[in-house]
Amino acid sequence: MDFQDVVRKRRMVRSYSDRPVDPAVVDRMLENALHAPSAGFSQGWAFLVLDRPADLDRFWRATADPQAEPDAWLRGMRTAPVLVVPLSNKSAYLSRYAEPDKGWTDRDEARWPVPYWHIDTGMASLLILQTAVDAGLGACFFGIPPERVEAFRGEFGVPEEYFPIGAITVGHRSADVGATGSASRRARRPVEEVVHRGAW
Repeated sequence: MDFQDVVRKRRMVRSYSDRPVDPAVVDRMLENALHAPSAGFSQGWAFLVLDRPADLDRFWRATADPQAEPDAWLRGMRTAPVLVVPLSNKSAYLSRYAEPDKGWTDRDEARWPVPYWHIDTGMASLLILQTAVDAGLGACFFGIPPERVEAFRGEFGVPEEYFPIGAITVGHRSADVGATGSASRRARRPVEEVVHRGAW
């Protein structure tokens, strides 16, 4: 698919058919994610792949409110046959920039203007989303509720230094009825409104 088509067609998909996803496509998504930029080539990321029904059930049990009845959003998302959790590792960045070629002598987090460990992992996540579109699949990036992060960690044995910046469902789209969420109610902001040249 042409790159411009990938960009134009990318949208969050929240309901999936029961068709399985080719494992080779999942591998390609992850391989492409590794080409994301990373400060100092720190590569402080990891990806937890869940593609077995039992593991997917474990994820949803760990991250959803156990007292709440699943709403339409959650019921749709649970139809995804593949889920990827991108995790950032701040310590990898702090250690990398304490190496001699970077000139810092400590691991002081205050030196960082923004948390590049999260930003770089987010860029890797976008490559996963774009690869899904290129393969004719749907995908959706969403957040894990803060109060459920520790339950997620415990369920999957995630080391403390890795933080889930979100999760990505992947699968074949169900019958496409078009955007039904905020995208159907809000227009995309025009370039002229968000791009400032030379000054604000």
